[in-house]
Amino acid sequence: MTAISRRRKTGCAAWINQENVAGYVFSLPFIIGFLMFMVIPMGLSLYYSFCRYDIQNPPVWTGLNNYITIFTKDPTFRKSLRVTCYYALIGTPLKVVFALIVALILNHESKAVPIYRATFYLPSIIGGSVAVAILWRRMFESTGTVNAILGKMLPFLQGYNWFSEGPAIWVLIILTVWQFGSSMLIFLSALKQIPRELYEAAHVDGANGRQRFFKVTLPLLTPTIFFNLVQQTINSFLAFTQCKLITNGDPRKSTLFYTVYQYNKAFPAVGKSQMGYASALAWIMLVIITAVTALLFWSRSKWVYDD
Repeated sequence: MTAISRRRKTGCAAWINQENVAGYVFSLPFIIGFLMFMVIPMGLSLYYSFCRYDIQNPPVWTGLNNYITIFTKDPTFRKSLRVTCYYALIGTPLKVVFALIVALILNHESKAVPIYRATFYLPSIIGGSVAVAILWRRMFESTGTVNAILGKMLPFLQGYNWFSEGPAIWVLIILTVWQFGSSMLIFLSALKQIPRELYEAAHVDGANGRQRFFKVTLPLLTPTIFFNLVQQTINSFLAFTQCKLITNGDPRKSTLFYTVYQYNKAFPAVGKSQMGYASALAWIMLVIITAVTALLFWSRSKWVYDD
């Protein structure tokens, strides 16, 4: 028995030590997690989107009823989608441009650059937190810090209501632009990869600073710009914390993000949950994000410089 057991152990060890088997064994935790927390929930969500489901009772199959209701009888869906598209269309380019400007400023040799990088990156880490969202609301209140500072320089802004129907969305846009740190670090890394010889050659040819930026720096940064644009566009469509905690969609749903509307359907403060309806909203957003991403990739060949 001892010899048989030893042979079995040896055979098992040899089988595990095979290159392809070892790879699967080490990947097993990821595979299990991916199946449990991604594939299975997505499959259930797709099934629930065709059902009337309120969490407390078993789902009832209704076919395309949720989707038909969303597209034909739900004005709040269209309103939240318009608000989210406006937020993404304005906030994403501003965030990318601001990140690029700061990266250009920090792209020089200095002992203080690591400190500046950490300082500018900090908003990206804490910007999506509950505490910052609450602080942001306090800053923009009528008696908040922003009005206190602007009121001294521009007296007509004293006590201005930043959460009225017009400016409220811009409070959220300013917050997302402030969270430019991760994009800035990516730009800074890309800037440091540009060979100095190209700048020296352009300088020898008589190019000034503006020409070197538009003829050398910008073309070589287009792959990085494209990456940041795709990443931040997706993040903008999925923004949740800022809207939920700062405005909660008010006033008059002028800042109601799509994700907040979906959350309110799934977990309403009053009434029964509409988890099936919320699942349908989630799949519509997935299709929208996929279409926008595909559009960006289609445009890549027209403006991105590939070395």
